[in-house]
Amino acid sequence: MLQPKVTVTPAAEKFMRRMVRFSDHPAGGFHLTVTPGGCSGYASEFKVAASPGAGDGEVLVNGLRLFLPAESRLLLDGVTIDFAESPTQSGLTFFNPAQAACGCSTSGEAAPAMPAEAGVTVGSIKRLVKA
Repeated sequence: MLQPKVTVTPAAEKFMRRMVRFSDHPAGGFHLTVTPGGCSGYASEFKVAASPGAGDGEVLVNGLRLFLPAESRLLLDGVTIDFAESPTQSGLTFFNPAQAACGCSTSGEAAPAMPAEAGVTVGSIKRLVKA
């Protein structure tokens, strides 16, 4: 099974760990699905899962379990995953040094590719209360 050479920044790791810790599956892992996203680079969806799904690979990041479907493993090879936060939005960003600039513009030089972002609402983060 192909294991991608993916880099997860400390900010992204912290975000993923918090999502797992405050989920219904604190012993589970962070399931990340990445698809090509046109000019923005990647589109992503994530959830916390108790275990990897069928066909998922598991990548350990300092003990954090990261579950990746096969296509995502291929797309993330050589990519750096970061977490960016601004006053208007926050989410995971992806930097692929091998990605060519977007060629959509018909005038001038192509603009550099922008990182993809996946947002999360504050309401989706919850703390487990043990009885």
